[in-house]
Amino acid sequence: MPIVEVTCARDVDGESLRLLLQALPHAVSVAVDCPEEPYDGHLQPGDVDIRVRERGPLDSGGLGIVVEVRSKWTESRASNRQERVSQLRKALVQASGATGLGVYLALPCAAWAQDD
Repeated sequence: MPIVEVTCARDVDGESLRLLLQALPHAVSVAVDCPEEPYDGHLQPGDVDIRVRERGPLDSGGLGIVVEVRSKWTESRASNRQERVSQLRKALVQASGATGLGVYLALPCAAWAQDD
């Protein structure tokens, strides 16, 4: 299950942000699809966890929106991670029209468990 954190500046266009958040679950699932954890196109509750926060007064950064995706490391994901994150950013920009958008893909060694 990918965990996605979205940080946005106060002046980000609300409609662009809404469209981005709507597109995120599918776009992230496509970006991290791999033989070890295939994406079948049918998202279930808990498949993608999205957290959104406004940039605070002590935060810094020049981008309007930063999307950080964390998903479990697999060899197939790691082998082409730059291509994956570039395609994800492109999909999010196309879906939302957002400008000043950065996407970070982290693939830590991790494990996950949840209720069925």
